[in-house]
Amino acid sequence: MLLQTVRPNIVQAIRAYRVEDLMQAAQEAGQHFLYANLSEAQSKQDVLDGIAQAFLFPTHFGKNLDALHDCMTDLVHKAGSQPGFVVVLEQLPDNVRFDREAREQLLDVFRDTADYWADRKIAFRCFYSFQ
Repeated sequence: MLLQTVRPNIVQAIRAYRVEDLMQAAQEAGQHFLYANLSEAQSKQDVLDGIAQAFLFPTHFGKNLDALHDCMTDLVHKAGSQPGFVVVLEQLPDNVRFDREAREQLLDVFRDTADYWADRKIAFRCFYSFQ
């Protein structure tokens, strides 16, 4: 099984993994699969909008990094027992409107989310790629 070769609670570049394989592995493991194709995004706001739409966040989502963290942790945790997560952020922008600092801030939210779920003994794996 693919997920057995990837340690839980990690945020890493997608590299050799294929989205389809990750989706199938999540399904086989009974885990949530969250996918956002961000190829049209150009700015931080575009990225947050794309994630919110793809992950079906509530309409009151604040569209900032704190709100993203809250939606990925507290909101989901309050929904009940969770089986684990495989998250794919495909084609993050790489331009002046979403520079390296902005990308690292976004990935830090997902790293903090991985730590949150690790504390609860729930696997959270996040994979990302750049445009």
